[in-house]
Amino acid sequence: MKFGVADYGMNVWDGGCYDFQTRLEELRTIGYDGTERLECIDAADAMYKAAAYRRMGMDFATCRGPNVETTLRFSAALGMEYVWLTPGDATRKIDMNTYLRRSNRFVECAAKFGLKTALHNHLGSRIENQDELDKFMQDCPGASLLLDIGHLHGAGGDILATIDKYFDRIAAVHFKDVFIKDASLGLDVWSQRLRFCELGAGNCDEPWEEAAKLLKKRGYDKWVLVEHDTHLRDPLIDLKVSLDGLKKIFC
Repeated sequence: MKFGVADYGMNVWDGGCYDFQTRLEELRTIGYDGTERLECIDAADAMYKAAAYRRMGMDFATCRGPNVETTLRFSAALGMEYVWLTPGDATRKIDMNTYLRRSNRFVECAAKFGLKTALHNHLGSRIENQDELDKFMQDCPGASLLLDIGHLHGAGGDILATIDKYFDRIAAVHFKDVFIKDASLGLDVWSQRLRFCELGAGNCDEPWEEAAKLLKKRGYDKWVLVEHDTHLRDPLIDLKVSLDGLKKIFC
C-alpha cells in the first residue's frame, strides 16, 4: 500500500505548483510516498519528472498529459494501472446517456493500452450522488472507480456500502473529511454549502475511519490518497494529521 497526496488543495493554497521537486521533498518529509498524478506537458517532461520521482524514492499513481490521447500513451509507457475518466463534458448539464456512451468508448480505448479507466465521483459533476454512481457502474461495466469518500458523503451517499459493493473495481480512494458551512444551501452551490478538510475536522459524521477499516478488512492494497480541497493553514499540517490517522488504521 502507498500513501499519496491528490494535491489540488495545495495548488489552491500556494496559487500553483512552482517546483514539483520541492513539493515532493516536503511530502516525503511528513511521510508520504508520492502524489496521485504526474503532470507533464510532453514526453520529455514525463520522462524527466518520472526519473526525478524515482531518484527521490517517491512514486505516482497515474499521469496526466496535455490531452486525453497523450495521457493514455504516457500512462501506459510509465507502467501505470489507471487513468482518470475524462470523456469530454462531465458537468451536470451533459445528458446522462451521452456521458455513458462516451465513457464506454473511453474505457474501450484505454483498455487497448492495458489501462483501467477510473471514474472520480465529484459534487457538481455528472456522477454526483449514489443513484448516479450506481447507474454508471451498472452501465459502464468495464470502468473502475476512483472513490472519493468526501464527495460521496457530501452528496448523501453510502460510503461503506459502496466500498463493499464495488470493492473489486476500486482503483484508488480519495480520503478527506467534510465540514458543513451552511446546511440551508443545496448541492447546486455545494462549494458554499460545505468544504473539505483534514480527517477528524469534519462536522457531519463522515465514516472515514470505518471506511479505512473496511478497506483493510477486505484486503485493499492500492493507493490511499489524501485530498483536502480547502486549507485554512499550511497544507503540510493538515496532510500530516490525515496521514497519521490513516496509518494508525492501515499500518
